[in-house]
Amino acid sequence: MKKMRDVSLPERPREKIAKKGISVLSDNELIEVIIGRGTKGNDVRKIAKEIATLIQQSPQEINYGDLQDIEGIGPSKASQIMACFELGRRHFKEEPSVHKITKPEDLLSLVSNLREKRQEHFVCITLNGAGEVLGNRTITVGLLNHSLVHPREVFADAITDRAASIICVHNHPSGSLEPSSQDIAITAQLREAGALVGIQLIDHIIVTKTGHLSMRERGHL
Repeated sequence: MKKMRDVSLPERPREKIAKKGISVLSDNELIEVIIGRGTKGNDVRKIAKEIATLIQQSPQEINYGDLQDIEGIGPSKASQIMACFELGRRHFKEEPSVHKITKPEDLLSLVSNLREKRQEHFVCITLNGAGEVLGNRTITVGLLNHSLVHPREVFADAITDRAASIICVHNHPSGSLEPSSQDIAITAQLREAGALVGIQLIDHIIVTKTGHLSMRERGHL
């Protein structure tokens, strides 16, 4: 893992908040902002990763002592983090409708209507830094077996959403799950365009009536 000093300035959490908004930050990055800096021999990114792992394992049971057991976390930082937890509990409630994507299967319910379409539809799903869905939009509707899509159309709404990443999905009315040469080419275009605007293409999924294929799992991303 890179140390914070080795991360380029635009990719550091505080700079990302100023430029793109708080929602694009991952859990690790949010914790990095809260604790501010590390200690000698313990970079802030390493400490943040350990805290994030602790939160994922037992989010309802973390206490002051658990945090102090992490090397690099003293009374001051433990108090800061516990205060953030308590403020969140008192004033904010998790949205029950939040849909989080961790694997291709998690988004299939969002695009189930594509399986029966007789024309090719190209959909873009925008995500925040926690992998939660911000938007789900049809970008183009093509002919029977072909859809033309341009990166500017895909990323226009993603930029408006202040998305951290996107997943693209399109259907194959023919029923074949094999990616075409056009599918592979547009995946490469979108990956490169995303790198330029700072919005990662997480995956490009092909769906049919009987199944789905991940371009990332197939090795095209």
